[in-house]
Amino acid sequence: MNKGGGMKKMKYVLVTGGVVSGLGKGVTASSIGVLLKACGLRVTSIKIDPYLNTDAGTMSPFEHGEVYVLDDGGEVDLDLGNYERFLDIKLTRDNNITTGKIYQAVIDKERRGDYLGKTVQVVPHITDAIQEWIERVAMIPVDGQPGPADVCVIELGGTIGDIESMPFTEALGQFSYRVGAGNFCLIHVSLVPVLSAVGEQKSKPTQHSVRGLRSLGLTPNILACRSTLALEENVKQKLSQFCHVPAENIITLYDVPNIWHLPSLLRDQKAHGAILGALNLLGFVNVAREPNLKEWTSRAESCDMLLEPVRIAIVGKYTGLSDSYLSLLKALLHASVSLRKKLVVDWVPASDIEDETAKENPDAYKAAWKLLQGADGVLVPGGFGDRGVEGKILAAKYARENRIPFLGICLGMQIAVIEFARSILGLQDANSTEFDPDTKNPCVIFMPEGSKTHFGGTMRLGSRRTYFQVMDCKSAKLYGNRGFVDERHRHRYEVNPDMVSTLEDAGLSFTGKDETGQRMEIVELPNHPYYIGTQFHPEFKSRPGKPSALFLGLIAAACGQLDSLLHAHKIPNGMAKKVSLYQNGNATKFAKIPADGIYSNCNGVHA
Repeated sequence: MNKGGGMKKMKYVLVTGGVVSGLGKGVTASSIGVLLKACGLRVTSIKIDPYLNTDAGTMSPFEHGEVYVLDDGGEVDLDLGNYERFLDIKLTRDNNITTGKIYQAVIDKERRGDYLGKTVQVVPHITDAIQEWIERVAMIPVDGQPGPADVCVIELGGTIGDIESMPFTEALGQFSYRVGAGNFCLIHVSLVPVLSAVGEQKSKPTQHSVRGLRSLGLTPNILACRSTLALEENVKQKLSQFCHVPAENIITLYDVPNIWHLPSLLRDQKAHGAILGALNLLGFVNVAREPNLKEWTSRAESCDMLLEPVRIAIVGKYTGLSDSYLSLLKALLHASVSLRKKLVVDWVPASDIEDETAKENPDAYKAAWKLLQGADGVLVPGGFGDRGVEGKILAAKYARENRIPFLGICLGMQIAVIEFARSILGLQDANSTEFDPDTKNPCVIFMPEGSKTHFGGTMRLGSRRTYFQVMDCKSAKLYGNRGFVDERHRHRYEVNPDMVSTLEDAGLSFTGKDETGQRMEIVELPNHPYYIGTQFHPEFKSRPGKPSALFLGLIAAACGQLDSLLHAHKIPNGMAKKVSLYQNGNATKFAKIPADGIYSNCNGVHA
């Protein structure tokens, strides 16, 4: 950026982590992006994952959290979901770098003979490939405007010192030297623990972490220290002395009521000044010295003040790890906050509500059904494999018969169709060929274009267009009466088109289909208060202040506000007016506000 405001050279902010994993580097990197965007800069993001997988598509949610899907069909790390939600941008598959992608690219070049007979080595060939990838992807516009962004925020996954991340740390050390000090800012996120025995903040783990970072050729400009409370002044001075970082560049990321406070927390400690200073951006006319975070502050404070709960039961397979459903939770939160409701999530393991569990573990069976029956709305998410499928079918049946608001996503939609075929059409063996290849009534079948031998990247992925078949339906009204909608997909099974007419004759309505009219995208039960299933994943495009239409519909139905929402024929912008008390009218007290504003009463875990 020159003095007239035009960008002359890309600026880079690298976020690394030390001491332990799970410190919140992704949310920190996202918040840094928000801070820079609020200063008038255009921001893009890159996530580096040092694992050997080409992408996250074949990894278990228990292993690595949810697989986030991008418009271009990229199956990527969940942190890219944080970037998209915080910055309201659309990233590409190349914005997620993995060891597998880098090595594959280098080996492909070697096979083509691009290295002219040279010995291909980690240094310089792998490290050069990493740097070239970063520079190329940083130039891709992600905010809908022409031309590259001003700043690229890079998050290096894992912890400094990990063997698998060594090529990346070496490459980034070379990269920082090559682009120059005024174009590169390193923010190191570390832990400052408090030992309960003495109640003292301990700086030694961070000192060792920074020493390891410096030994790898990377020198931090800013320390972002995770702690339960703000850092004491003497701890700051000690860290400054031993880590060679100015005291004013040491920031505390202490616990806040919800993560939407984090950009304000960084601003209040002048993090933007430290970053802009390191990037030589303080003297430019288009860069504000004080970020405008009015909208973020208002949203964060509003979330803290919500009192009237709405209870949503998530009936799933991976309920033991909330990160498995991170985008779902965020979409529910966005919708709840917009309707001035405090979200309470009840985690219901799908297998626990099955008849088999009633015999083997009656206590778990009763507890699961108690949660399901106490919910204002039911959500059945996507998933793979047959574990818990019968429980999901029972949840769909319960919601249909008891007129409880229901949203089924991907497999959840397929489950709703199977349940309808069994209960209403009397086809007791109705099933998906995924779970019963020999069923005589296949309601859900394998897509013709899919692969049964290769699982990575072979599903129907990315943004696809859904055309509404009728406009007088809940889903079309929630989407603002548009003729079509673009949403993201991730599936290899679909509703059997040969059974559609039979199902519709019995009262099920397929209100959304693809461009061919043969692939079912949205299903509704017209005579039900809110019973919708989607083959696509609407949660991936939900944003703070711009909630997903179908999640907004679910929350509105769960708290008795759907009629007025449908009457408006559009999604309200920002905060809607305060709605009526939730259905059961029972207020619930909580001792502590969780860090993301989502409450849960299952095993004391919040999403």
